[in-house]
Amino acid sequence: NCYIMKKWRLTVVGLLMIATVAWAGEADVLQVKVEQTGERTYTFHVTVRHADEGWDHYANGWEVLAPDGSVLGKRILYHPHVAEQPFTRSLAGVIVPEGVTEVTVRAQDSVHGTGGKTVTVAVP
Repeated sequence: NCYIMKKWRLTVVGLLMIATVAWAGEADVLQVKVEQTGERTYTFHVTVRHADEGWDHYANGWEVLAPDGSVLGKRILYHPHVAEQPFTRSLAGVIVPEGVTEVTVRAQDSVHGTGGKTVTVAVP
């Protein structure tokens, strides 16, 4: 009887941990501003929203993608932003190949990877 209760408690704790991890969901890109800083060189100002819960589940980066899916630039986020939502971070020096007129920005989090809302913007 004690064994069954112990196993039941472990199952409940495990399910609660899974539910907690899933609660924050995926990281979403809310807004992207593009600033041309040179010939085919840009700075991206990206606003991300994610229900960061601490070091175990937080938005840990975003990337700029060409229409063919190739990564043109990536911003790594090294810590959670629990008390700062949504938040904006920038990435300078992104080179956009000639002929590319729009890019897509997608965020990622430490549990789900990529998969949240993306934003596609024109390149000036």
